Amino acid sequence: MQTTRREVLLAASSALAQSPDKVERYVRFRTTATGRAMWGRLDGETVHELSQAPYLAAKATGKKHPLAKVLLAAPVEPLKLLAVGLNYRSHVGNRALPKEPEIFYKPITCLQDPGAPIIHPSDSKNTHYEGELVIVVGKGGKNLSLDQAKAAIFGVTCGNDVSERDWQSGPQKDLQWWRAKGTDTFGPVGPHLVRGLDYGKLLLQTRLNGEVVQKQFTSDLIFDCPTMVSYISKYVTLTAGDVIFTGTPGSTKPMKPGDTVEVEIAGIGILRNPVQAA
Repeated sequence: MQTTRREVLLAASSALAQSPDKVERYVRFRTTATGRAMWGRLDGETVHELSQAPYLAAKATGKKHPLAKVLLAAPVEPLKLLAVGLNYRSHVGNRALPKEPEIFYKPITCLQDPGAPIIHPSDSKNTHYEGELVIVVGKGGKNLSLDQAKAAIFGVTCGNDVSERDWQSGPQKDLQWWRAKGTDTFGPVGPHLVRGLDYGKLLLQTRLNGEVVQKQFTSDLIFDCPTMVSYISKYVTLTAGDVIFTGTPGSTKPMKPGDTVEVEIAGIGILRNPVQAA
């Protein structure tokens, strides 16, 4: 699954489809002076501190931090964390294509920071990676049209919808995916929250210990980002900051303690997390 030169050029051109001055990057970060996570706008190697989340009309505080001196946190602060299953044909396989987005919840306690470990449960035998594009809602609402849903998306980041397959659909499966998808640290996101890209034309790649194990363009999503947001809003009122995992492509494999998994999306960055035994 090596990336070809043509694919690299396509990814780069899609990520730069809009002029660079229209692409905005935001981070949540901690400094050595405080353990509290703060928001900032990223400009090159400098983080400009913000008063609050950028989708809440944040203002610059005037403080600046070198990127190399801060510890990045998950660039999200959701009230709700939703996810879409079976959203790439390459992941559906021989099953019938869904007629509507297949939605499930993940608890916000599953979120994990970029660089921080995915904790492998001691009783897990089949915990998989799932590299995904992640939507962050900037303006909530109910019964959003497709145009309203598109405008409601503030930006996107990288995510890993970690999944324990035996608990999800195997011999130890639960009534719901509360632990298969929601165990603590099973939702890494980051490193940046990016606004201004064409979210439907980005190359997503997942690497396990440096080997490319997933590779697909987001143009191959069965349900695109506005469709997912609009559909969810028909039944659940969305609020600013809500997070939606958009689905994973292709097949997945188990991870084990000692592994490192990376999710890279063109124009966003690389979400890297080690896997650690409980």
